[in-house]
Amino acid sequence: MIFPNLPVADVAKAREFWTVLGFGFNESFSDDRAACLVINDLAPVMLLRQDFFHGFHDAAPRSGTETILAFDAPDRAGVDELCAKAAAAGATRTEWRMDDGPMYAGAFRDLDGHRWEVLHMGM
Repeated sequence: MIFPNLPVADVAKAREFWTVLGFGFNESFSDDRAACLVINDLAPVMLLRQDFFHGFHDAAPRSGTETILAFDAPDRAGVDELCAKAAAAGATRTEWRMDDGPMYAGAFRDLDGHRWEVLHMGM
């Protein structure tokens, strides 16, 4: 398993955004400071209120893309559908697409500017 942790400005708004996209949360690890977004059984993502997030490390907060998170879609249409749904829910739409043989991907930036890629690997 992997547990990425991401800072968010507003936990409630982040929960609402991901709920609209069809994702659920593990309430055992969620409260007003954090929401445990379940991408799948092996990849929960902790959405942590910014001050709470920064309490876990001793580095100065940074800006810009430090990581790109990617998850799979069932097919090419699923990539486009989820990216469009994210934009409709308030994400920043990107026009980036990767179309390389069996791999197809799109991307969006969530409400806090984190870059997410939706990938279909048709192998």
